[in-house]
Amino acid sequence: MENRDTIIELKGITKIYEDGFKAVDDFNLEVKKGEFVTFLGPSGCGKTTTLRMIAGFDLPTEGDILLNGKSITGLPPYERPINTVFQRYALFPHMSVYDNIAFGLRQKKTPKDVISRKVGRVLELVDLEGFEKRGIQTLSGGQQQRIAIARALVNEPQILLLDEPLGALDLKMRKEMQLELKDMHDKLGITFIYVTHDQEEALTMSDKIVVMNEGRTQQIGTPEDIYNEPVNAFVADFIGESNIFNGMMTGHLKARFCGGEFACVDDYEEGTHITAVVRPEDVEITPPGEGTITGIVDSVIFKGIHYEITVLSGKNEMVIQTVHSAKVGDRVGMRVDPENIHIMLAEDHTNLFYADVNSDFRLEYNGHRLDTSLTAIIRGSRRREDGTVVDANGEVLEPGRVRILVFIQPDDIEMTDDQDAGLIRGTISNLIYKGDHYSYIIHTELEQDFVVDDEYLWNMDDRVSLLMPVEKMKFTLKHK
Repeated sequence: MENRDTIIELKGITKIYEDGFKAVDDFNLEVKKGEFVTFLGPSGCGKTTTLRMIAGFDLPTEGDILLNGKSITGLPPYERPINTVFQRYALFPHMSVYDNIAFGLRQKKTPKDVISRKVGRVLELVDLEGFEKRGIQTLSGGQQQRIAIARALVNEPQILLLDEPLGALDLKMRKEMQLELKDMHDKLGITFIYVTHDQEEALTMSDKIVVMNEGRTQQIGTPEDIYNEPVNAFVADFIGESNIFNGMMTGHLKARFCGGEFACVDDYEEGTHITAVVRPEDVEITPPGEGTITGIVDSVIFKGIHYEITVLSGKNEMVIQTVHSAKVGDRVGMRVDPENIHIMLAEDHTNLFYADVNSDFRLEYNGHRLDTSLTAIIRGSRRREDGTVVDANGEVLEPGRVRILVFIQPDDIEMTDDQDAGLIRGTISNLIYKGDHYSYIIHTELEQDFVVDDEYLWNMDDRVSLLMPVEKMKFTLKHK
C-alpha cells in the first residue's frame, strides 16, 4: 500500500559512468513530505550524483525514482516539480534582482501581475525586500545566495534541492545562513534535500541525515541517532569528533581498549572484537590514580567555549573537550561513564588505525612510510604547482592538520616472526578457532589491538610482526 506521506522514493539507484566508475551503488531512500533531508559525506562519495539524478540532470544506470508514487526516472528536468540551488549560484549578471527571480516565470509566460506578486513574496521570504532594482554585482555573497534560493522558490516546487549552497560563504555568514535556511524550510513546509560535506550543517538543519561513503549509504537517521549511535567506525569518525579504538570484550559488560578495561552498557560474547567510540566531551580528566587509564598531556588548545586536550596513553591518543585546562607534560587519569561508551561489533573485524601525513604529502605509520600519497588515495585531490595538495573542493590539505583513517581486513594482514619486516610488532594475546582458520588478537607496541586471520596455528604470547600491504588498505580523510 502506497505511503501518502512519502513524496519521493529512490529504489536501488545505481550510477555507473562510461569509464566503469560506480558513483552510486544500490541507493535506497524514502523522503517524507516537508522533511529536511541531508546527504552527508566526504568529497566523491556520490551525494551530488544522487541529487542530480533526483533533479533529472543524470539518469540512473539501474533503479527507479518515484515522485508521489509515480516513476519520474525518465522525465527531463523541466517536467519535474523540482528546483535546484547550486554552490555556484549561476545568476545572470546583466539582469536586476527582479529579472533574475522572474526569469523562470517569464519562460512559462506567467501574467505580469502574478510574476510581480510572486517575486515580492519570495523577496520578503529571503529578507531582501526593496532589492528589486539592484544589480547582481552589487550584492554580497550571502545576498546572492538568497537570490538564488528565491529564484528557485518562486516556481513553487514540491522539492527544493540544494547542492552545497553555502560553500562559497565565509564561516560567519555560513552559520547565519544555516539558521535562515532552516527557518525558511519551517515557513514554507516544502521538502528540502540538501548536500554537504560539513557535518555541522547537517546536524544543525536536518530532520534526517543520510551518511554516504564510496557511493553507498552508511546510515540513515535523525541527527541525534547519527551522533549518539553510529553504526560503524566510518560514521563515528565522520560525524563530530570521536575517539575510536580497536578492542575486545573481556567479560560481561566489560571491554578492553586504549590500554584499559572499561565498564560499558553494550554486551557481546567474551573475546569478541569490537570498535569502541568515545566522544571527547564524555571523557573526564582525573588525578592519575583515580582514572581507568592514565596518560601524559600532549597538547592543550583553547577553542573559546572549551579546551581541547590531547592525552597520550601509551601510543593511544585520547582527545578530550573540557572547560578545565591542563598543562602539557602533566600525568592525568581518564575515566568515561559506561553509558558514554558506544561499543560496536567490528565490521567484519575490520582493523583501523590513523596514518600521519608528512611534508611530502605521503603517509607514515609507526615510523614506516606507506607506499602511497594523498593524491593517490583521496578522490579528486591534486598537487598544485607550488607543491601543496588540495582536495576536490580546493581546500588545502596541510600536513599536521589532516590525518588518514586506514581500514584493513584481518585476512589481508600476514604475521611473521621476523621482527623487522612489518609495520608494527606485537604479542598474540588471544586466539579463537573459527573452523577453517584461527582468529588472533595481536596486542601491539602502540597499545593497539589488531585482529589477524591465519590458517596456521601460532601460540599465545608469540611475538610477531604484522605485514600490511598498502594495496589492501582503504583510506578516509579526517581533518584535525
